[in-house]
Amino acid sequence: MSENLPGGALTLADGLTLSRMGYGAMQLAGPGVYGPPRDREQALAVLREAVDLGVRHIDTSDFYGPVVVNELIREALHPYPEDLHLVTKVGARRGADRSWIPSLEPDALKAQVRDNLDHLGLDALDVVNLRVGVAEGTGDAPLGEQFAALAELRQEGLIRHLGLSNVTLNQLTEAQAIAPVVTVQNLYNVANRQDDALVDRCAAENIAFAAFFPLGGFTPLQSGTLTDVAARVGASPQQVALAWLLQRSPTTVLIPGTSSLAHLRENMAAADLKLPADAIEELDSIGVA
Repeated sequence: MSENLPGGALTLADGLTLSRMGYGAMQLAGPGVYGPPRDREQALAVLREAVDLGVRHIDTSDFYGPVVVNELIREALHPYPEDLHLVTKVGARRGADRSWIPSLEPDALKAQVRDNLDHLGLDALDVVNLRVGVAEGTGDAPLGEQFAALAELRQEGLIRHLGLSNVTLNQLTEAQAIAPVVTVQNLYNVANRQDDALVDRCAAENIAFAAFFPLGGFTPLQSGTLTDVAARVGASPQQVALAWLLQRSPTTVLIPGTSSLAHLRENMAAADLKLPADAIEELDSIGVA
């Protein structure tokens, strides 16, 4: 089955093969990624449809909602297909004012892992990303103490694999000295190319690079070049932006989010869009490395 996964299959370790086209569950929560969804039945339907369409990589976190998204995933999909991989992240909590508050103390991180396990209904988490940096960018503070705390839970069997989010090249090196890293999740898209070197390193080391905000996030991508290429290849600008990412690197994985069935299907169709070389060249000119 893995040969037919949307976007192709990416094997990162024994027992860990992701569909390169995944699904990001963040938008299933209410406005501001807080509270219940506007349409609960639609949210459940989107999750089930994603799996039906071949997605075997769902990105989530207990701080989406908070808790709401993980509980939706459990309701929609538990017991989970054996080959479905849930990738979660820790390192933040939500304030009553809907703020995002860093929460990186080792004991807090361990508690967040256990909360994710509980709300997803799992005995072990496939992949846990340590989220550092800021909402849409990276810092370069040491992360050894925090990553070591998660590595302890990996040794205990509560986590199978470890990853990072919002990190730099130096932070990846620091983490790898503690435990293997199978995923890196950073802001990256056709117009935001500051992590080109990190994308290339991940490809060289067979680490999945999960490009979050692949369509621009809270500031949607707007580019005349993107629009022109899309018209020429007969696809939407969003589909072209996703296809560009899949062709950018063999270990790029996508986690576009939506709470709409129609939008989900549009995103998934991008997995089959092969951009010609001249289109890639034009799109490469949008971002500045």
